[in-house]
Amino acid sequence: MPSASFLAPRAARRGFRFALLPLAGAASIALAQSPSPTLPPVIVTGNPLASDGLATPSSVLAGDGLVLRRGSSLGDSLNGLPGMSSSWFGPNANRPVIRGQDGDRIRVLNNAGATLDASALSFDHAVPLDPLVVQRIEVLRGPAALLYGGSAIGGVVNAIDNRIPIAPLDGVDGAVEWRGGGAARERAASGLVEAGAKPTNASGGGFVLHADAFRRKTDDLRVPGFDRPVEGGGSERRDRIVNSASEAKGGALGGSLVWDHGYLGLAADTYRNDYGIVAEEDVQIRMKRDKLALAGEVRDLAGPFVAVRGRLQSTDYRHEEIEGSGDVGTTFKNKGADGRFELEHRPIAFGGRPLKGVLGLQGENARFEALGEEAFVPTTRTRQLAAFVHEELAFEGASRLSFGGRVERTRVASDGDADGADPRFGAPRQRRFTGASVALGGVLDLAGSLGSGWRATGNLARTERAPTNYELFANGVHVATAAFERGDANLGEERGDHAEAALEWRAGPSHLRVGGFASRYSNYIALLRTGEPEFVGDEGEAFPIHAFQAVKARLVGAEIEGGWRAIDGGEGQGALDLDGTLDLLRATNRSTGEPLPRIAPLRLKAGATYSLDGWMLRAEVVRAERQKRVPSDDVPTDGYTLLNFAASKRLVVAGTDALVYLKLDNATDELAFNAASISTVRGLAPLPGRSLSAGLRVSF
Repeated sequence: MPSASFLAPRAARRGFRFALLPLAGAASIALAQSPSPTLPPVIVTGNPLASDGLATPSSVLAGDGLVLRRGSSLGDSLNGLPGMSSSWFGPNANRPVIRGQDGDRIRVLNNAGATLDASALSFDHAVPLDPLVVQRIEVLRGPAALLYGGSAIGGVVNAIDNRIPIAPLDGVDGAVEWRGGGAARERAASGLVEAGAKPTNASGGGFVLHADAFRRKTDDLRVPGFDRPVEGGGSERRDRIVNSASEAKGGALGGSLVWDHGYLGLAADTYRNDYGIVAEEDVQIRMKRDKLALAGEVRDLAGPFVAVRGRLQSTDYRHEEIEGSGDVGTTFKNKGADGRFELEHRPIAFGGRPLKGVLGLQGENARFEALGEEAFVPTTRTRQLAAFVHEELAFEGASRLSFGGRVERTRVASDGDADGADPRFGAPRQRRFTGASVALGGVLDLAGSLGSGWRATGNLARTERAPTNYELFANGVHVATAAFERGDANLGEERGDHAEAALEWRAGPSHLRVGGFASRYSNYIALLRTGEPEFVGDEGEAFPIHAFQAVKARLVGAEIEGGWRAIDGGEGQGALDLDGTLDLLRATNRSTGEPLPRIAPLRLKAGATYSLDGWMLRAEVVRAERQKRVPSDDVPTDGYTLLNFAASKRLVVAGTDALVYLKLDNATDELAFNAASISTVRGLAPLPGRSLSAGLRVSF
């Protein structure tokens, strides 16, 4: 089967559908019979050799589990998984946060290709990717810089679709989904269809075509009544987040030539999203992104290499910020290309054991522009080229050792005040960086000492990340943070040392993972208040001055997750599964002794799921403690308890598979705020209030 770390897994065209997958380490997948096409139970991200289970903790959402968790953004869909929170700049701009890391420390991928956009630059910029058309989301928690570069120093989120088909298909498959309701009165629909002809040659080759489309519309998000701060002091009572409505749409066309030992395909997709910025009542973002991707793989080669695979894509991203008058205030553009190639070598005898591995190259080239009154970063060009190697050595049982290294060359060039229109950005300047990352990981099978199903995992890594364009060259007022932000063109690479260890157990549907991790940075790039006199804008507004600075930092945390099949009555008797998670993180600026900002508090979740004859009933309680460990320029965030319910029924009618579902979220209508949100918007955007939503997904 394909084993690329950057390609969607092979579609198991008949026979299985994924169920809920909130598991770590070797994230297993519960399977239920279904006639529809699905993806296989193999973690693809960070797993170029298709190993059975990873040393790196991971979570996967697919099938029914993804359908029931699907939100309007990746951050919303993943929030609450172990170690996962979100930036929550309202319901539209909501980027994933992994173990307190966000922005350019978390790599958001689409089929392991880069998502060139402006979401890491500012909290009010959305990721141009809608979960409605995603078939699977994989998350790696912890450093993944070895395979994906310095921007994956905190982890990876990989949204996988089948827009470039990778497996043969005889006939027509597809799915349609309708969903509505919720706190934002969502009205959404999506559909996909794939068609292929029976292979007519000895190689098993044939063409497979893919098409998908989606549309989503929401109103201002309903929340429990709260006192919204207003300009000039004071507050007003509100029960909705102002200016949080949205309308998004998009689609794709793709096709592949697929044969027994590989495939070659092409896909074009487009994304549009118009949404309000909750920090400004009369400003809208009008976003569009177009992408063209080419991917392929050849397996079972003769000679020293058994497989070669690659992906190239070109992205054109643009969004305009529309003022209340209808004029375009600021335009952001990001246009570029990225590519990735891997060679998997034939196993080599090493000490009498098989040594498998891949060699790879990865490159990106992008031009970023910010034009208009709120531009605080000059036009820049970023170019990266990296080479990496990843090796695995197998031992007895399921034990194995993995190791590798990466060298990454980065050039960031600023046009400065090239046209003489904005002296803030000075003369043109460029910086070059050469970063190196190494990693060592292992899986130890403990079946002989602790019993069947037990294993230990561990990871050690040293990573380096080149500063981004805004960390180097920003110089202006950033409305989303309500601050004047200043880069430092003399910053060096961000360097970190990381360690993680975990003990895991699995017996059928029951499982347990207890793990701890620590990261220590000698050059952590943080945006900190300088204490200088405030900057006064043209309209008399005063903004505190923040600067990107290199500090020493430490992050230490723990995660516990587990599930237990409490009742397994067999056929016709139903099953009861109990599950729970706990995660905590302590993040400290060691240069000042203060906490790092926007860190999620101690969180606990407990749930119970009963299933019988296609029915599923679930109840869960989510508790977030008060986050009082904050820096001096922030305020504590109160804790909260949310109660959620869900029910679904799977139907098979005339060979068509359907899932109908109903969800009640925040049943007690508790007012809650996200501690991981930036302080300037946290008080403007509570979490959703009590809401009832429903949906139907039909596969054929």
